Amino acid sequence: MGQTSYPKEKIQVLFLENISESAVRNFKMQGYSQVTRINKALTEDELIEAVRNVHILGIRSKTQITPRVLAAAKKLQAIGCFCIGVNQVDLEAARERGVVVFNAPYSNTRSVAELVIGSAIMLIRRIPDKNKAAHEGVWMKEASGSYELRGKTLGIIGYGNIGSQVSVLAESLGMRVIFYDIETKLPLGNAVDGRSLKEVLTRSDVVTLHVPETEQTKNLIGRAQLKACKKGAILINYARGEVVDLDALRTEILSGRIGGAAIDVFPWEPEKNGDRFQTPLQDLPNVLLTPHIGGSTEEAQSNIGEDVSQKLLQYLERGVTLGSHTVPALALPAQEGSHRILHIHANQPGVLSAINGQLSKNRINILGQYLKTNSAIGYVVLDVDKRLSTQAMSLLKEVSGTIKVRMLY
Repeated sequence: MGQTSYPKEKIQVLFLENISESAVRNFKMQGYSQVTRINKALTEDELIEAVRNVHILGIRSKTQITPRVLAAAKKLQAIGCFCIGVNQVDLEAARERGVVVFNAPYSNTRSVAELVIGSAIMLIRRIPDKNKAAHEGVWMKEASGSYELRGKTLGIIGYGNIGSQVSVLAESLGMRVIFYDIETKLPLGNAVDGRSLKEVLTRSDVVTLHVPETEQTKNLIGRAQLKACKKGAILINYARGEVVDLDALRTEILSGRIGGAAIDVFPWEPEKNGDRFQTPLQDLPNVLLTPHIGGSTEEAQSNIGEDVSQKLLQYLERGVTLGSHTVPALALPAQEGSHRILHIHANQPGVLSAINGQLSKNRINILGQYLKTNSAIGYVVLDVDKRLSTQAMSLLKEVSGTIKVRMLY
């Protein structure tokens, strides 16, 4: 990667929530010396103070990026979410300010998939109960109610990156796989499209959830869905906390309709390690409760650190926005003998015409240009004559609808 027009030693990078050292290393290797790494999330007020001079912000799932935070971050160019989701960021507010938002949708896929399979084995063998008894000095050597996964049916709700990986692992263990997704997905191996949520629930010995948190998925698994499950079925949720009605799940576990559950995500989760945690599922038989660690492995965090930091660096140094959730995805090869300018604007008629008109009127030669838009934002990458790039910057700032203009190199 090349030299940016703004001195690298003046670009401030802030990483929160103990983001992987690999991200820090990547930035420092590229010459960015002002990198601060904090091992916790910050409150909104703390964050407002911390981001005033920050150009690049890295967070995980606990830090909430609100309109107030974004309003205070006058110099902010991009946010890297070092996790799967981006629901902790107000994307509309970020879009309005031309702040690019990246995440790592694939980097912890294997970690989650392995834990799902491991949890399924533990629950179908009723290991949580036997483990608890052994710790209490009680010997529970029995085969009753303990089964193999081989030959059982795994129902996958949400056949995306993680769901499809679970499918492959499950089939290698001899399981039958049936899945349901609101979008048409190509089955892997011998997996079967279940066509409806109810069909998957009624046919599955083990049900695992891999859906995003949306209005449509809130309480996706409620009382009616739990009653539709096979008697004794296992439920696994490593997706999002709002997807399962936990009170209803408690009732069905106590009734015996649900034979066990592994839950890693909750509607409410503590802010930090050591805080008190409560859920209706505590003290139930054959239940595994884990503190949102589905993707928390050394390998996953290192992969996420590599993935997101490279996306941030590509944007900082080349203007590449592939994987962005706010600014349209765009990548343009470098042009020799030119300076590159990034122009982010409201998606309204006439902006590109105004850009070209301004530059043409002032005899500024455009050596390369590319525009891409989404419903709200337009993003133009311009390579212009080196001798006139400063003048071009001034002219582009005057174009109606401009949100942000940056000289890249």
